[in-house]
Amino acid sequence: MMNVPLTVGSLLERAERFFPKKQVISRTHSRIHRLTYKEVGERTRRLMSALKTLGIRKGERAGTLAWNHHRHLEVYFAAPGIGAVLHTINMRLSPEHIIYIINHAEDKVLFIDEDIVPLIERIADKLPTVKAYVIMTDQPEMPETTLQPVYSYEQLLKAGNPDEQFITDIGENEPAGMCYTSATTGNPKGVIYSHRGIVLHSYALGLADTAALSESDVAMAVVPMFHVNAWGVPFAAAWFGTTQVMPGPQFTPKLLAEFIEQEKVTITAGVPTIWLGLMRELEEASYDISSLRAVLCGGSAAPRGMIQTFEQKFNVPFLHAYGMTETSPLATVSRLKSYQSNLSEEEKLDQRAKQGLLVPGLEMKIVGAHGEVAWDGKEMGELLIRGPWIANEYYKDERTNEAFKDGWLYTGDVATVDEEGVIKLVDRTKDLIKSGGEWISSVDLENALMAHEAVFEASVVAVPDAEWQERPVACVVLKDHFKGQVEKEELLQFLAPQFAKWWLPDDVVFIEEIPKTSVGKFLKRALREQLKGHYAEKN
Repeated sequence: MMNVPLTVGSLLERAERFFPKKQVISRTHSRIHRLTYKEVGERTRRLMSALKTLGIRKGERAGTLAWNHHRHLEVYFAAPGIGAVLHTINMRLSPEHIIYIINHAEDKVLFIDEDIVPLIERIADKLPTVKAYVIMTDQPEMPETTLQPVYSYEQLLKAGNPDEQFITDIGENEPAGMCYTSATTGNPKGVIYSHRGIVLHSYALGLADTAALSESDVAMAVVPMFHVNAWGVPFAAAWFGTTQVMPGPQFTPKLLAEFIEQEKVTITAGVPTIWLGLMRELEEASYDISSLRAVLCGGSAAPRGMIQTFEQKFNVPFLHAYGMTETSPLATVSRLKSYQSNLSEEEKLDQRAKQGLLVPGLEMKIVGAHGEVAWDGKEMGELLIRGPWIANEYYKDERTNEAFKDGWLYTGDVATVDEEGVIKLVDRTKDLIKSGGEWISSVDLENALMAHEAVFEASVVAVPDAEWQERPVACVVLKDHFKGQVEKEELLQFLAPQFAKWWLPDDVVFIEEIPKTSVGKFLKRALREQLKGHYAEKN
């Protein structure tokens, strides 16, 4: 067989050649842009030329602090297109973590959205490796800034060469991108993505039994482009000629619903908190979302009740998936097998609420205290994964030794696997609740609570207990029209038939909002800190 390297540039070259009329619909701060892949390709080539002019060389990092829009997409292909490394940075992290990430990656240039400029101005004197700042804006004039040297994105493109060629003399295992974890504890950890890994991951998104992404789709990645490359959707969508809808900065559930209706979105991807917000919008106003063939949900476990609402009330198939920064991220997708069509609706929902089957190309095992667990859906263990788009180390980080052993990624996720090979996440290792020597899954309790009609969000955390070591406490946000009308006893009675008595939370605390991480996951560490003092005093 021919030894042809798999490179990121080839993905956009295919879009230019075979799908030059297909569109990227991009919302920025001031308007909506409609560009063809031919135009995106030319702009990307101009940007590649500009990067060379700025002195960016093979292997050097180009950082981005930007929302989901066409300019960010162009950097996605331009940086690896010249052999440099695309480094997407989560601007929602603390300034201290952003400084750490930029310095640890040794970014040479930063591409910044106009609303992020003040943040970078405040920390610029702590970024010694950055040699240039590029501001992305629709305005003809750049905003006033203290950043130096600073360039206008559009002016750089005007001066760039539209015939610049994608690099060919590069190995497929060379780095093409990098992303850092969102750091719930300690400093963020860097993960490098190779050209080969990104291309193979893009293939995986097109499989009929995963996301089935194709040319006929209109894909809207709501998951941020700074979060594991928007789950790889921008790369795969360009390769397949998929129309892309990019919702831009500070979007709302209303804006997402309007995009789905107006642009006939067929598949969209995001974390559960995004879909909780959209679900509330769809319940309160009328939209035509009949074009949607799938909602792809990952990042954390999706509440069973939310899956049920999307599938049964809105008639939208809900694809529950699992992955992490270290897995590029697609690792599992929950789809029923063909012979499971005779299951009852409840049984089908039970299956779809799990994380699903391992994506072809990957390997897994689940290891407990006494070795690999039984495939009985009951015995718990840590999920281990390996494969061609799974990281094998953290970038210049000694924590590599904790997570990568014997050729496997130790995910830190506790899971079960049933006789069908379907994975169900039980919890993060650090979020399991150990009560009297037995484990309680906070995820199972949360999903059950969020099936109650009055509950908008729920998070269950451990609090210290003198007798049992730890006990679960539920933190609940009620839907607006149920506030003041639901007592904790009602929720505990709702849970009682579903769980052993000792699993039931000792308390239900009603709060206005559950704190979240920078990528929309529940921040349990903050909840534990809030509750710890109160319950420690009681004990």
